Amino acid sequence: MLKIKRVPTVVSNYQKDEAADESVGCGRNCLGACCINGARLPLYACKKLEKSGAGEKLVISHETREPPVAFLESLVLGEWEDRFQRGLFRYDVTACETKVIPGKYGFVAQLNEGRHLKKRPTEFRIDKVLQSFDGNKFNFTKVGQEELLFQFEAGEDGEVQFFPCMPVDAENSPSVVAINVSPIEYGHVLLIPRVLDCLPQRIDHKSLLLALHMAAEAANPYFRLGYNSLGAFATINHLHFQAYYLAMPFPLEKAPSKKMVTTVNCVKISEVLNYPVRSLLFEGGKSMQDLSDTVSDACVFLQNNNIPFNILISDSGRQIFVMPQCYAEKQALGEVSPEVLETQVNPAVWEISGHMVLKRKEDYEGASEENAWRLLAEASLSEERFKEVNDLIFEAIGCNKQEKELEEPTVHQQNHSGSVNQKSNRTHGGPITNGTASECLVRQ
Repeated sequence: MLKIKRVPTVVSNYQKDEAADESVGCGRNCLGACCINGARLPLYACKKLEKSGAGEKLVISHETREPPVAFLESLVLGEWEDRFQRGLFRYDVTACETKVIPGKYGFVAQLNEGRHLKKRPTEFRIDKVLQSFDGNKFNFTKVGQEELLFQFEAGEDGEVQFFPCMPVDAENSPSVVAINVSPIEYGHVLLIPRVLDCLPQRIDHKSLLLALHMAAEAANPYFRLGYNSLGAFATINHLHFQAYYLAMPFPLEKAPSKKMVTTVNCVKISEVLNYPVRSLLFEGGKSMQDLSDTVSDACVFLQNNNIPFNILISDSGRQIFVMPQCYAEKQALGEVSPEVLETQVNPAVWEISGHMVLKRKEDYEGASEENAWRLLAEASLSEERFKEVNDLIFEAIGCNKQEKELEEPTVHQQNHSGSVNQKSNRTHGGPITNGTASECLVRQ
């Protein structure tokens, strides 16, 4: 069971004592130029990950000695709990009802009636994956500094370093971790790469690698990161990943897969089978850099060709699922069934992974595996279109399909700190009912 550890050296990021003159700035203590001078935050610099000698499997190694601060327990969950106690969230996500849906897959349903009413609205076109950053629209430089938890970066000297109160360097834009004020699960945070550079919501190689470092540093397979492109239900056009902790396997993670190709850098690309949304699984590689670069190349191709997609970073950064999708396009064309539209659920990364965040009580009470499958299937590319996109991706990353069809499907049975079929030790959030051997959860 994961336990929160609090350390007295992790200070609040709301540095009132740094701003003696209350008239300075906009009055919101934001990240803009008006308020950034004198801002301080904890800084966690993780160890860069080493190459695997095996070539087939990414090895994530950590120092045997204790890190200076427990990354997941203290900085992520501990500081999230601090902001929860301070009343910074728009609703109490721990009070939301949650249950495992009976059936083969173990989809999870959460009733969250307040989220769609209280979350920040989408302020851009949903039919273009690549759009320029617009500083007039909501972005993360406008959040209050009290919403920030810490700065995060990959260090250069091979050692984990922690500084409890480090100035925010506006000239060298930091990557920060912040709370999601409209959470869908306990510990729901945002990783915002180079926040002051105001990057639009699009994948680049450095930012995806940073997200993998964060997943690896958490060193817990139940802590995942997710990404939604524009057109695939990202709601803010300012580059960010989402993350949260949930002590159970996702249905997507348990689905079987079949190897399609292996790249020259030993990254294995597989097709996920028997799942409502056709998806790709990337794993292995000689290093985390190889895995990250291969996925980045694929995602850059998708966004350059206006194909919306979602990403799930799983198994402490060892597995990355990429899910091209077309729900918004079908919705605009009137091709989504009325029954699915009435649920008002937008299938983003967490829904596709298996955590269904429902907005109406009747949908929650009537939740079934059939209904979950029907909703998610609306987001999937057709078999023909999925094959066409895959062929173009393989061409873009310099790979051909000479190994196609040579392997039997693989069923994923990752060791999630125990057996993948263990019952969850859920310690946070609302109660999970109908507890079966698979208890799971999440969304944007």
